[in-house]
Amino acid sequence: MAVYTLPELPYDYAALEPHISAKIMELHHSKHHKAYVDGANTALEKMAEAREKGDFGTIGKLEKDLAFNLGGHLNHSVFWKNMAPDAGGEPEGDIADAIADSFGSFEAFKKQFDGVATSIQGSGWAVLAHDSVSGRLVTFQMYDQQNSVPVGTLPLLQLDMWEHAFYLDYLNVKADYVKAWWNLVNWQNVNSRLSSLKGVEIV
Repeated sequence: MAVYTLPELPYDYAALEPHISAKIMELHHSKHHKAYVDGANTALEKMAEAREKGDFGTIGKLEKDLAFNLGGHLNHSVFWKNMAPDAGGEPEGDIADAIADSFGSFEAFKKQFDGVATSIQGSGWAVLAHDSVSGRLVTFQMYDQQNSVPVGTLPLLQLDMWEHAFYLDYLNVKADYVKAWWNLVNWQNVNSRLSSLKGVEIV
């Protein structure tokens, strides 16, 4: 039985145009995201088979397969909700205060996030996260779907910088994609994610 399922988008494939085309959204959600869901379920099934047979020779590979595919599933699930039609602008409320406290100003944060996103070498994500140890916000580059994530951080805002997320619309001009994406950021969702983390203790 499948454990993970492909979530429905909270908007139509064309809802984010002209910033992200319906064609990219359809391929991204129905093909790429679905592949991660299927991959995570397959890894779980193979681990169950290995336990039944008492054959754990491939368990290391299966654990890596699960980490990669589950990362892809969770990252995209956050990414879809981080965006909305007629969104963008500057944040308000707790997330605005947290950004100002951690980065000095929204403009300073935005420039830092742009730098994180456009300088990723290869495939990965630009991430704004809550550091559960310091209580502050941090940015970082996540490579592939799970690598280089600082321990103790919980994602608030994620931008997919894999080529499949933008190439049909922006070719290899990452900066144009990032500039357009700011018009879609759903700060209400980001604020809600921050509020849900209050009181969470890692250590």
